[in-house]
Amino acid sequence: MIIHGIYFGKDEIYNKIRSEGGVWNDSKERPIFCLIESAEHAGLYWAIPLGNWNHRDDKAKERIRKYINFPDTDLRSCFYHLGKTDTDTIFFISDAIPITDKYIEREYLNRYSKQQQIIKNKKLISELERKLFRILSDENANPNKYRQHITDIKNKLIEELDS
Repeated sequence: MIIHGIYFGKDEIYNKIRSEGGVWNDSKERPIFCLIESAEHAGLYWAIPLGNWNHRDDKAKERIRKYINFPDTDLRSCFYHLGKTDTDTIFFISDAIPITDKYIEREYLNRYSKQQQIIKNKKLISELERKLFRILSDENANPNKYRQHITDIKNKLIEELDS
């Protein structure tokens, strides 16, 4: 995987989340953004699911804006982020997942250039990292707090990498 690249995950990663007791109800093929490689283990990455802002109705947009506008001291302000890829994009940070190359289906291609979409905006990346680190810190203090069971999935992927 290329850091800051956008990909599509294989169904197997979402099945793994469900088999470990996590919740992954998304029936759409949703791209994921590979933000960083884990400091815990080489080959383990943190990915953030993405959504198209323009596909949301007014009620959904208002809900997301509400979370984003909580004070920075409120963890809920880190659940989402709005940014630009090849469209107006929602970053579902509280749905972040650990992932390895094994679970990548293919690259996400920019709709205009037809090349892999790589995010280069340093300000966007910095803000996504800040929010992800807060979510992961909360997860470390409260294992499997988030519906996708981040800790269990991370541990299973590390076992796979070590075998």
